[in-house]
Amino acid sequence: MRTAISCFALTCAALLAVPALAKLPPLSEEAKAKAAAAAAKAAWAGKVDAYQLCLAMDRAAQEYRTTEKLAGKTAPPPVETPACVNPGPYVAAPAPAASGTPPAVAATAAHPKK
Repeated sequence: MRTAISCFALTCAALLAVPALAKLPPLSEEAKAKAAAAAAKAAWAGKVDAYQLCLAMDRAAQEYRTTEKLAGKTAPPPVETPACVNPGPYVAAPAPAASGTPPAVAATAAHPKK
C-alpha cells in the first residue's frame, strides 16, 4: 500500500511539473526596450546613490575633524580620495529609428567582421 501511495504521489508531482518546463515566448521589441530603459534608469540611480553616499561621508569626516579641533585634540590628516562625481539628471536614451532592419543587423552590416 505504501509503495502505491508513493508511486501515485510521484506521478502527480511529475504531471504538475510538466507545465513548468514549457518555453516562454520571446520578448517583443517593446518589452526589450522597456527592460533596457529600466536597466539604464537603475544604473543611473546607483550612480546617484554613490554620489550621495560620497557627499555624506565627506560631511561626516569634516564634522569629525571640526569636533576634534573644538575638543582640543588633533585629528588625523584627511585621506586623499577621488572627488564626488555628480551623475547629473537622468536622460533617457533616444529611441532607435524605426527602419526595416533591426539595430543589431544594421550594426553588423555597417561593421563587417574581419
